[in-house]
Amino acid sequence: MAFASGFRRILSSSSSSFQQQWRLTPIRLESTLTTPLTTPKLFISGLSRLTTDEKLKEAFSPFGQLLEANVITDRESGRSKGFAFVRYASIEEAEKAREGMNAKYLDGWVIFVDPAKPRERRPPPQPEPEQSETGFRTNKTIGWCG
Repeated sequence: MAFASGFRRILSSSSSSFQQQWRLTPIRLESTLTTPLTTPKLFISGLSRLTTDEKLKEAFSPFGQLLEANVITDRESGRSKGFAFVRYASIEEAEKAREGMNAKYLDGWVIFVDPAKPRERRPPPQPEPEQSETGFRTNKTIGWCG
C-alpha cells in the first residue's frame, strides 16, 4: 500500500515536467510526406488483422481511380499480415491518397501510407550439399556436423 501511494506521488509531481520533456510529435507523419512519389503504388502499414480488400478499396477510393487494393495475407491462416498495397491510375491521385490517409484510423488502427518500393530480387536457392559416405556433411562455418 505504501509503495502504491509513493508511486502515485512521484507520478503526480513529475507529470508536468515529464510532459514538457517528452513532447509527442508526429515524427512518422513528417518523414513520410517529404519523400516524393515516383510510382502510383502505395504501401499501407499498420492495418488491423480484420481489414479486407473491400474495406481497403472503400477507404482509398475517394482519392481517385483505384486500380488495385491488395491486403497481404498469411498463406497458412489466410489472415491479414497487417500491410497492403494500393495502386492508382496516376501519381497525383496517389499523392492525394497519401496525404489524406497517412496517420488516419482504419478499422480502429492507425495506418501509415508510404511509397511502395520495387520488389528486390531474391538470389536463387543454393543446392543442398551432398552427404559423404559416412553420413556427415561439411558445414563451412562450423566444421563437421551430422
